[in-house]
Amino acid sequence: MGRLDGKTALITGGASGIGEATARRFVAEGATVVVADLQEDRGAAVAAELGDAARFVRCDVREDGDQAAAVATAVDAFGRLDVAIANAGIVGVVGPFADTPTDAWRFTVDVLLTGAFITMREAAKAMIPQGSGVLLATSSTAGVMGGLGPHAYTAAKHGVIGLVKAASSELIHHRIRVNGVAPTGMVTPLVADVSGGDPANLDVVRESMAKREPLGRAGEADDIANAFLYLASDEAGFVSGHTIVIDSGNTSGAPAARFAAQGVEVVREGGGRGID
Repeated sequence: MGRLDGKTALITGGASGIGEATARRFVAEGATVVVADLQEDRGAAVAAELGDAARFVRCDVREDGDQAAAVATAVDAFGRLDVAIANAGIVGVVGPFADTPTDAWRFTVDVLLTGAFITMREAAKAMIPQGSGVLLATSSTAGVMGGLGPHAYTAAKHGVIGLVKAASSELIHHRIRVNGVAPTGMVTPLVADVSGGDPANLDVVRESMAKREPLGRAGEADDIANAFLYLASDEAGFVSGHTIVIDSGNTSGAPAARFAAQGVEVVREGGGRGID
């Protein structure tokens, strides 16, 4: 038996990267899925490969109607909605803080934060009457620390973590669990595009990222799909309101481990050493 047998999931941004990996993993574990994305050709191809267990729907996560239609597709095709993952994302506006245009800021936040809110809201409408469900969202390590992403992206991803907590506090009373995942940069087309200008050049990105990760390998989309699988499954049935950080230990201080190789000493003020 699969860990998600009988469950139906909606995944925004499901045509590529983390969303695609999650859709494939969920189907392998017995779920039916709705792949929601703006990438029509790619999304339709992913759904076709997954066969009768999947449907594709074009979805701009900024639009109420598109998101409502995605939820309706899940209910109409499979009879219910058990899991919704607000995963669709962009890098958004980049550049100096003082030069960031307001309209570009708003566009970025609309996709990354408002889009996640709409996904959760529309899914909750289907889940509340059935008295069960799981809402999940993709944040980022930029959502737990400053300086790891562009300004608007960082603010929006912090907001996603707050949204997870706020939604959980209310929806838990309807037996709907709400959790998030905060990845570091993973080997995905989006990261490949940002780092090298070629979304298809995953092998080069993988090799480059592996050199700087404390665990000695690059993070893969499947690493995040595995986390979503756990959170969506009954194994996480007592978990709500939390965001799991998946980052090779970076935000836990792994880079600081260089101090361990310097020998034991007490470093004091003014260049002093020792405790005497």
